Amino acid sequence: MKKKSTRTGANVTAADPAADRAGHPPELRWSDRPWTRSYGPGVPADLVLPKGSLVDLMDGSVRRYGSKTALEFFGARTSYRELGTLISRAAAGLQKLGVKAGDRVALVMPNCPQHIVAFHAALRLGAVVVEHNPLYTDRELRHQFEDHGAVVAIVWDKAVERVRQLPADVGLRSIVSVELIPEMPLLQRLALRLPVPAARKARAALSVGKERRKGAPAPAARPVLPWRELLDAGELKRRHPRPAAQDLAVLQYTSGTTGEPKAAMLSHANLQANAAQGRAWVPGLKDGRETVYAVLPMFHAYGLTLCMTFALSIGAKLVLFPKFDVDLVLKALKKSPATFLPAVPPIYDRIAAAASERGIGLESIRFSISGAMNLPAATVETWEKATGGYLIEGYGLTETSPIAIGNPFGPSRKPGTVGVPFPLTDIRVVDPKNTALDVAPGEEGELLIRGPQVFRGYWNRPDETEEALLDGGWFRTGDIVSVDNDYFVTIRDRIKELIITGGFNVSPSEVEDVIATFPGVADVSVVGLPRPGGGEDVVAAVVPVPGTTLDPDALLAFARKHLTAYKVPRRVVVLDSLPRSLIGKVLRREIRDTLVAGR
Repeated sequence: MKKKSTRTGANVTAADPAADRAGHPPELRWSDRPWTRSYGPGVPADLVLPKGSLVDLMDGSVRRYGSKTALEFFGARTSYRELGTLISRAAAGLQKLGVKAGDRVALVMPNCPQHIVAFHAALRLGAVVVEHNPLYTDRELRHQFEDHGAVVAIVWDKAVERVRQLPADVGLRSIVSVELIPEMPLLQRLALRLPVPAARKARAALSVGKERRKGAPAPAARPVLPWRELLDAGELKRRHPRPAAQDLAVLQYTSGTTGEPKAAMLSHANLQANAAQGRAWVPGLKDGRETVYAVLPMFHAYGLTLCMTFALSIGAKLVLFPKFDVDLVLKALKKSPATFLPAVPPIYDRIAAAASERGIGLESIRFSISGAMNLPAATVETWEKATGGYLIEGYGLTETSPIAIGNPFGPSRKPGTVGVPFPLTDIRVVDPKNTALDVAPGEEGELLIRGPQVFRGYWNRPDETEEALLDGGWFRTGDIVSVDNDYFVTIRDRIKELIITGGFNVSPSEVEDVIATFPGVADVSVVGLPRPGGGEDVVAAVVPVPGTTLDPDALLAFARKHLTAYKVPRRVVVLDSLPRSLIGKVLRREIRDTLVAGR
């Protein structure tokens, strides 16, 4: 049963001694929130959020920045006006396929112009976008498609075959196949046709190839439509239903404590609010004049908001990378220098090292924000020395669209913490066993978040939604934190046993379910071991069936067939037994501590 909070109004954390003694004030103005004193220069304590939906946001950017470059892909540029036309044509094509308000449209693509166009085309019809990692295995895709029931999938041609193999009962009617190479400049397309190994390798990484495309007939009940034909329906008629701010916009899958990922329901208002909060956090940005690098995948909540929604809301040039490739990034820097770079620590480390080796300057990058994993102090020092700009850490979850807390871009920041709440964002630190009880100042407790970016709940999971969202709109993050006297938040531990590797969340239970089916495995536990540069490695502790010998390499090969690469364990440790509690629960923490200690 859901516990009822005894707190009302706009609460501050229990790190406020006065509030702890007398209870939270019934209502505080945003300018009275104590953490706003630590905001960077020019960051407002209060914020007027834009009205309307993401459709209105996109229309506004097209009007204001029409002739400016919206997208750049391997040097090929698309203006905001051209982007608006492509969105309208794609929306008309989806409408012709029968997509209507409330339908789910699945996107299975890397970063590319079609991803942006398809995303906003679906929203224009009032449909709900469902983002997918294009490298997911058949098993992973099947679970998600069974869950959301998308009627149309827009899919990178290299992933089309996997989507076509989905069973008929998932409800998918049509597939639109997207090729990346036609979006590249002519000279690069010609270079990819050269009969040399380098060109063949690059071509294979970008496309499935004509031979394979021709060789597999599509099932009659599930046709495959080329992207260019989707655009042949003309532009969408002006009079059509438009989504409202509170309508559902995106289903974003996130790993949980259960073995199966669940979809966070994000509204137009959630995503637009988070983009506006991000804009307010960096007042030094100049609308219509910035260049943002999309090295983060847009099928991830971090990349979705910080790259797509945020960048397009300020009229930035968004430089798209299908995947992070340090050579492509350094090449792009010469022609379109980045000014704002959201990323994860390993990306900053690799760019800084490669740029230093090749004598390429990074001074154009004035603002950088890191998330999804711990930001080492050494990374900050190296990056800021190379760029002369700021690199700060932010905190959030898929359920918060995703950013809720950030270090200020200014002298008030505190390295080692994740910062203070964003404008219009409240936090509390509570006893995990009794969320109505705020912990004493400086003590550790579970972080609760409330704000306009907090999601609407989990798709088709009312019980888990009720558990996650408390009375008053407070979201239980599952993270154990402490808050200092200046209201800076430090992450101490996680209640949820997620593993964070390369900025992605991995559910140990999901990996365990796969490994448990390998012949000869009697028991398994998957844990995350800390990596020197930040983040974690996925490691499997396995107990073999008595009398058998396990081959770790064979087990890992088996895992690669059923799991996306980042979920596959980096190594396998064979144990005689796994420690368990009195009720039989595997003690992952004990296993992790044992492996960290090298025992």
